[in-house]
Amino acid sequence: MASIRELHEQLVKKERSAVEITQEALDRIQALEPKLHSFLTVTAQQALEQARAVDAKIAAGEEIGILAGIPIGVKDNMCTKGIRTTCASKILENFIPPYESTVTQKLAQAGSVTVGKTNLDEFAMGSSTENSAYQVTANPWDISRVPGGSSGGSAAAVAAEECVVSIGSDTGGSIRQPASFCGVVGMKPTYGLVSRYGLVAYASSLDQIGPFGRSVEDAAILLNAIAGYDPQDSTSLKVEIPDYTANLTPDLKGKKLKIGVIKETFGEGLDPEVEASVNQAIAQLEALGAEIHYISCPRFRYGVPSYYIIAPSEASANLARYDGVKYGLRSPDADNLLSMYTRTRATGFGTEVKRRIMIGTYALSAGYYDAYYLKAQKVRTLIKEDFETAFQQVDVLVCPTAPTTAFQAGEKITDPLSMYLNDLMTIPVNLAGLPGISVPCGFDSKGLPIGLQLIGKVLREDQLLQVAYAYEQSTTWHLQKAKIA
Repeated sequence: MASIRELHEQLVKKERSAVEITQEALDRIQALEPKLHSFLTVTAQQALEQARAVDAKIAAGEEIGILAGIPIGVKDNMCTKGIRTTCASKILENFIPPYESTVTQKLAQAGSVTVGKTNLDEFAMGSSTENSAYQVTANPWDISRVPGGSSGGSAAAVAAEECVVSIGSDTGGSIRQPASFCGVVGMKPTYGLVSRYGLVAYASSLDQIGPFGRSVEDAAILLNAIAGYDPQDSTSLKVEIPDYTANLTPDLKGKKLKIGVIKETFGEGLDPEVEASVNQAIAQLEALGAEIHYISCPRFRYGVPSYYIIAPSEASANLARYDGVKYGLRSPDADNLLSMYTRTRATGFGTEVKRRIMIGTYALSAGYYDAYYLKAQKVRTLIKEDFETAFQQVDVLVCPTAPTTAFQAGEKITDPLSMYLNDLMTIPVNLAGLPGISVPCGFDSKGLPIGLQLIGKVLREDQLLQVAYAYEQSTTWHLQKAKIA
């Protein structure tokens, strides 16, 4: 499947129709889903209706936007009016939202074609997409391995060319880590740049919606469409949105860009093959004209312990609404209100969601709030200060996206601590509210993709995308395609 820009040109020149492009995506979904399980819901009828509307505009001589007629996958934790939204949980198995999320509404207004809702770890809690209540998504590069999580379905769908681009959400690395595992581009924007209205909350101070694409330009085009102020989201930033594709140039010479390598992300726990690929990528950035500095962020390693207090605490509050009263699952086998609450939540939530609710409730309880939650928030402030100090010296920071490549399905599902360490490199970026992007930077000896993480200053997505694009265009990693066996 071609890029967004290539498909747009084909549509404008009437070389192909939006219906043909959409049908091609739907046919590929039908062929691959028995192996991949990327989608929870395929919206074929609606997608073809959206495509026909685009073709009608072209036939009438109307101008179409660059996303018009482009097949897109949407993570199934974003509300879509009239279309089932499950968050991959039994508790929302039959929930059909009466309203549309801001992001999906913006995509519809841009004329994009939603081909379906993608699989995820239940309520976005996980790093492998094995915690879904319905199915386990496979990695297109090796279907015995995980695609990462929690946006594993969105990443796998793009890598397998079931859609051109997709939307995910990132709370502690849930876009960047699966992008690394699946060999695609995944971006977490600055907190507040993209509206969270209609995103089913996991941890409200950390969640952020972002794009997946097979190229940096595709991700930038998608970000153009979804970024912007939304009065329905109290955390939305009222800032001017630039054209993120405007400064995408293939080299960095003359730009006097300083790139900082985070020293704490190298060493123990990092796969040697990942380290070698990332070091080669850093050398390539230097060859492109960037000035390389080695930077210390001493509190970086405290990201995981502080995150796994803050995020579960927010989750325990956000998920309290799922009690069987107003919507979602209700346990019929209950004698009174309390037993209805407890039985609904016991049968509706999966193991990992229950684990995080219990951790969060404990951390917020009387006598433990100061010892755990308050201390974690103080550590969060220190991590943010480390980044601020680093950005006084450099423009962009780099490190590996994940400490390893994709692991075998089932390998870590019974070891939560080992699973949590997959987000070691990505979590601090969420705690600080910064933008981050993962771009393919190599393959290991098993043929599995490796990701390079670039971290930018607040609201400097333009600069971040510029560096990512220059690196991408100087390599061929993004051109490699998964051979699904």
